[in-house]
Amino acid sequence: MKNIHFISALALLAAAACSPSTETSTSDGTTSDAATQEAFAVIIAGTNVGHLRVDHDGDTAVVDFDFKNNGRGPTIAETIQFDESGIPTSWSVSGNTTFGNEVEETYTLAGNEASWTDATGSDNATVDGATLYISQFASPYAAFVYARPLLADADNIMPALPAGELRLAEIETLTVNGDAGEKTVTTYALSGADLDPDYFILDSDDQLFAYVTPRFITIRNGYEGEEERLRNLAAGYGAARFEEIQSRYAHNYGVPVRIRNVRVFQPETLDMSDPVSVVINGDRIASIDAADAAGADGEVEIDGAGGSLVPGLWDMHGHMGDDDALINVLAGITSVRDMGNEIDVLEPLREKIESGALAGPRISMSGFIEGVSETNNSTGELASTEQEAVDLVNMYADRGGYHQIKIYSSVKGEWVKAMADAAHANGMRVSGHIPAYSTPDQMIEAGYDEITHINQVMLSWVLGPEDDTRTLKRITGMAMFADLDLNSDKVQRTMDLMVENNIAADPTTVIHEFGLLGRNGETRIGVRDYIDNMPVAVQRNAKVALLNVADPEEDAAYRAAFDTIIDTLAMMHERGIFLVPGTDLGGAFNLHREVELFQEFGFTPAQTLRRATYDMADYMGFGEDLGSIEPGKLADFFLVPGNPTEDIKAIKSIALVARGGTIYFPSEVYPEFGIAPFTEIPVVSGE
Repeated sequence: MKNIHFISALALLAAAACSPSTETSTSDGTTSDAATQEAFAVIIAGTNVGHLRVDHDGDTAVVDFDFKNNGRGPTIAETIQFDESGIPTSWSVSGNTTFGNEVEETYTLAGNEASWTDATGSDNATVDGATLYISQFASPYAAFVYARPLLADADNIMPALPAGELRLAEIETLTVNGDAGEKTVTTYALSGADLDPDYFILDSDDQLFAYVTPRFITIRNGYEGEEERLRNLAAGYGAARFEEIQSRYAHNYGVPVRIRNVRVFQPETLDMSDPVSVVINGDRIASIDAADAAGADGEVEIDGAGGSLVPGLWDMHGHMGDDDALINVLAGITSVRDMGNEIDVLEPLREKIESGALAGPRISMSGFIEGVSETNNSTGELASTEQEAVDLVNMYADRGGYHQIKIYSSVKGEWVKAMADAAHANGMRVSGHIPAYSTPDQMIEAGYDEITHINQVMLSWVLGPEDDTRTLKRITGMAMFADLDLNSDKVQRTMDLMVENNIAADPTTVIHEFGLLGRNGETRIGVRDYIDNMPVAVQRNAKVALLNVADPEEDAAYRAAFDTIIDTLAMMHERGIFLVPGTDLGGAFNLHREVELFQEFGFTPAQTLRRATYDMADYMGFGEDLGSIEPGKLADFFLVPGNPTEDIKAIKSIALVARGGTIYFPSEVYPEFGIAPFTEIPVVSGE
């Protein structure tokens, strides 16, 4: 899913506003009572993980939505009442989000007076005409709630609460087959609530048939056989949108490009150069000249206005999709290590980016391997035996392009040595979670090269051997970090093993900050520098906690736990353990915050910048082509007005990005996502 709360969820109840009757006809030629139920399967990457059920009784719909994947998932109950035009007049949502945050949301419309309470607080408005409330926590069935009034509207656009508008666009009509026979269905895009559209499908009676994303689908029972085809449609719609954006905003001038009057970050000396001009020819840096050097005939010239050029950033913990790709490039992230994805999603995406059809970072792929269990993650490839796990390692090696394997929580710890031996024999590194009932010490001895997420390192210091870290305990158990003695023998033994075996850590600090410090109603600290520029749904989501915080004692424990995480990472840095910046939150603006947090571990601003650029290129084996701005290297860099070696926050306002010599001006592109630009567009001459 695009986000953990289904912020711009979808769903309508075309029958909900029908007058009560003894019988109603259906498209299948059968009849049913006015009180009816719709039932849908919830499927992630081909695995059925839950259900969506909707009971209709006159003008009321009752929704039951629940799924579990990777040991967690939302449970949502909704009651919606409609007026005669199908607009909700009352909407209550309760339950819990994916990570257990309690949900209590209400909306009422009485005449022209609307009022609502969600995780951000309470508010009200006087509406002038038909207006749709965008639920913060609704199930995917919300598509149908929004679709019916929008279909009846002349231009398929309606004002929305708390702000903005919703827009509906028909895409195409197709046929599907299932237990109830062949159906004609129509796909739609709903936009205006969030950064990207939601895609859903209605049948010929304008009833909800499916809500679709490239890896998640809610589909009518009996038609599960169509899920992969429909998910591929969603992937195609998203790709077409981003290909069209690429065609309009990617500047390939076809001649040398001179970026004049800039200072270049020099990672080896941790300082900024004197003012210079940087010349790009094709996809590489041709020269670095004096700031006032004469330009050659035919060059395009871009005025850097005395700003700073910084090598492209790396997000070392991504899970890439079309929607992430462009946003990351606009944020100066020109390289991403994908830490687990479906092969049929990741490999075609990488090919489209490298061909120039899509804007996106350079992707280094990790082969995701999970064990079969009741709580296994549906992402990637599953193994039920050690031999199957080893075979998967070899399969990824044979495919090519996978620099490492990533081991997940349901893999059995006793399989790891054989998996690591196979990976190392194929020239691949080994990274991952700590498998359930195992310890980081055991995994280091079995052959790990890197441990993913700092909580995966720390949990064995506070949990017992009986604790199952495939469940939410791997999240909620972090509260016990508050009382952790970092000088204890068990902590120091793990630290010693990491140092002795040159084990790197991918802490994903920013997601732990979100989880442990996020509170309902408060804009979380990691987004405050940019949130005012975001669409209203993103602003609302920024005030939603990841975890449920039961009482003041638990609140204090979570806050203290995050302090312990920072102290742990500072100790690791002091001891020379190599820390890599990654997010597990889609990168982009979150990567800026991750880099900023490295200062809490003892890095200076210039050192954090080096770690996210030069050091990562070297660590990943691309130091000859990436990581610094030098003649002959690939033209991957970005321009900011300020000086990030003095204030790392300067990387958050980007005026220009070069990715392989293709130029992007973020302020041109951001309005496509409802984002207000952060800087002026540089002056370009000679086009």
